[in-house]
Amino acid sequence: MSRPDDHPPVKTGGIGVLLVNLGTPDAPDARSVRRYLAEFLSDRRVVEIPPIVWQPILRGLILTTRPKRSAHAYKQVWTEEGSPLAAITISQAARLQERLGDEVRVAHAMRYGNPGIEAGLRKLIDAGCARILLAPLYPQYSAATTATVVDKAADALRAMRWQPALRTLPAYYDDPLYIGALAKDLSRQLGALTFEPEVLLLSFHGMPERTLHLGDPYHCQCRKTARLLEEALARPALRMVTTFQSRFGRAKWLEPATDAMLVEEAAKGTKRLAVAAPGFAADCLETLEELAIRGREQFLSAGGEHFAALACLNAGDPGMAMLEALVRRELAGWL
Repeated sequence: MSRPDDHPPVKTGGIGVLLVNLGTPDAPDARSVRRYLAEFLSDRRVVEIPPIVWQPILRGLILTTRPKRSAHAYKQVWTEEGSPLAAITISQAARLQERLGDEVRVAHAMRYGNPGIEAGLRKLIDAGCARILLAPLYPQYSAATTATVVDKAADALRAMRWQPALRTLPAYYDDPLYIGALAKDLSRQLGALTFEPEVLLLSFHGMPERTLHLGDPYHCQCRKTARLLEEALARPALRMVTTFQSRFGRAKWLEPATDAMLVEEAAKGTKRLAVAAPGFAADCLETLEELAIRGREQFLSAGGEHFAALACLNAGDPGMAMLEALVRRELAGWL
């Protein structure tokens, strides 16, 4: 049967990949940061306090004081391309597109900020993608990261008359591809340093401790990543310590805390230290400002002498080869 003359052309049958990272403000100013934080900290996956209690605190205290401080931090790491996280994620999507070729359409999105997940899905659907792999760039699973990406995608699908088929990239915290990419890239960076570190701090993003007791596997997966990475690096002279950064509020968070451990190591006599953030797929405020700037100050002011903050996998060859292999594996049966 031929298509009716008045039937509009429809693109369909294609395959898409949507890379999703946490997000970033649109600009390093208080207004943009306030808008970003309002969205981020209103997510009930992120802050598991009843809104009737939390929202007055958020609106009356946090959003009136924190945006200015955070904007100052963002200004220290902002680039000509904008937010480092945004620029790197765009580069990752472009390089993955090159690797996958014309069979797949790659787009990127942010869970908070722009472009949003709904916009990313719509971009792929408008390009004719009927099958989409949702790829949260979080190696370790947490309800506050991976799950909220899936929630947001489901919200977008709920409003669609014609939904695409959707798959989700699972956590890859212990995948040999991920561990191998980390070991290769970190070995290169360690070898390029002008000093030999005594300690390598593996700093993961922190979570409230209660998330562990509620059943979130994040803490265990971070610990396993660290153990497997230590085995893969095979540097017996390098002591490796796992820590958690970015504490916020009065609740008890996963320990040991990165900032406290930097001071403790220096106080114990450690003079040469490097820090890596294997749980981050791309460098961002938490790695470039919290670790590379404030972390350096904390360690050196406590008595340390040599400090290095190692880069994330970003859009480098080891990380992109890993990402391509993971994506191709999840697209099996579609390609």
